[in-house]
Amino acid sequence: MRSGVSSFAVDLTVILGPMKSGKSLELVSLLSPLQYTNARHRVFQSARHVRDAGVVSRSGAALATVKATSLATALDEELDVVGIDEVHMFALTDMVVVRRLLERGTRVVAAGIDLDHRGELFAPVRALLELGPASVTYRRAVCDRCRSFSAVYTQVLEHGVPMIRELAPSTALPDDGTYTYEARCRTCVVLPSSAARQAAADSSAN
Repeated sequence: MRSGVSSFAVDLTVILGPMKSGKSLELVSLLSPLQYTNARHRVFQSARHVRDAGVVSRSGAALATVKATSLATALDEELDVVGIDEVHMFALTDMVVVRRLLERGTRVVAAGIDLDHRGELFAPVRALLELGPASVTYRRAVCDRCRSFSAVYTQVLEHGVPMIRELAPSTALPDDGTYTYEARCRTCVVLPSSAARQAAADSSAN
């Protein structure tokens, strides 16, 4: 690694949490100083994320990004640091790219939502954790329902109501306006499995 980037040791940093938890702000905080160094770096964001042109936190902080359908292009350059935003929107095969980057001596910083609409780990996130990151930060958000600072889930809404259709595990839903999303705590979240159990209980009671 070249002079000027010694503070960015070769390893993997992962930032996880629900919507509105400040993941993007932390990513910006970690990576924005690189523009003033000699570090060769790129920040990649899934092309499926169309809400913003780059990494933009809700406080207005931003990073220039490369929109990509695959992280394979990160292997085409000699990079000291690679940032990945919305990592849960990438494919499981892209986590093999992350492993290769680490093996090549590239520092990787990845941020994304950890739990899918079922309340289960996204497969790419699980694969990241299996790479043995040096640092894993779990961030919480303010629950959009009860306003407690304890939201750990991202509630998917269809036409303003919780989506209780159970899609395939690790389905990364588009951020293009098709659905809306809320940060919710364990008490306020409505997951497909809990909705099914409640419906079954209501049916038996009748």
